[in-house]
Amino acid sequence: MTLGAVEWLAPSTLREAIAVRAERGEEATVVAGGTFVGILINQGLLSPSALLSLGDVAELRGIEVAGGELRLGAGVTHRTVERDPSVRAGWPMLARAFAVVASPRVRNQATVGGVLADADYASDPPAALQALGARAVLRSPDGERAVPVEELILGWYETCIRPDELLVEVRVPPSPARAVYRKFRSRSSEDRPCVAVAAARDEGRLRVVVGAVAGRPQEFADVCAIAGGREIDAALAAEIARGYADRLEPIADARGSADYRRRVAAVEVRRALEELAA
Repeated sequence: MTLGAVEWLAPSTLREAIAVRAERGEEATVVAGGTFVGILINQGLLSPSALLSLGDVAELRGIEVAGGELRLGAGVTHRTVERDPSVRAGWPMLARAFAVVASPRVRNQATVGGVLADADYASDPPAALQALGARAVLRSPDGERAVPVEELILGWYETCIRPDELLVEVRVPPSPARAVYRKFRSRSSEDRPCVAVAAARDEGRLRVVVGAVAGRPQEFADVCAIAGGREIDAALAAEIARGYADRLEPIADARGSADYRRRVAAVEVRRALEELAA
């Protein structure tokens, strides 16, 4: 990472971090693990005059289960989520989604809050968190609000986080009875997904979220509603998969054309549903 004269702001408490964020706003780029910000700087897409580092804020690095709900501090690393016993036991699909991100070296740096605040379309965790009904907790000097992941990410690298807010925690409801995460890579030399599918079903409600194909994770509740309370068999899985393929408007990039992504999504959605039913 090559930087010129950049002001480094490193608060040691959450209260101080929120105050600095409110004071400096978008003037100071928030950095946690720095894995994505570093890429943007190296590619010349970001030239910050100040960096607000959250690395010293210990309050953001906790994991707890309260009332059946999983609470992940925004500063918790991917590797910690992947290996935490409570996550592996209660939310195994989420542990898997974090475990397949990049390499251990990256997962030791990248954070829960960072992967959502960056809104990077080719990341694994957002689709998984959305399928599980997770909410991001945003805090400012005026208080806090909890925003569902599907409302947090607005599009390409864009979220609803205000200039005076910090993402401080992610809350995940009790895990559904069945949940699956599938990642398809089109290039063996790369770890980022070409298509990602997260599917979850509990008490008859089915959620299917397709990631890495558009500016935000894609979910079509009306297509999922076709399942109703029925058991998922091969025909139903194929019908829902076709519905998703018809509705998706995928991007084209180095990982695949739009048509290729649409065909892969149909296969991966079907396979995810078959896994749910197994």
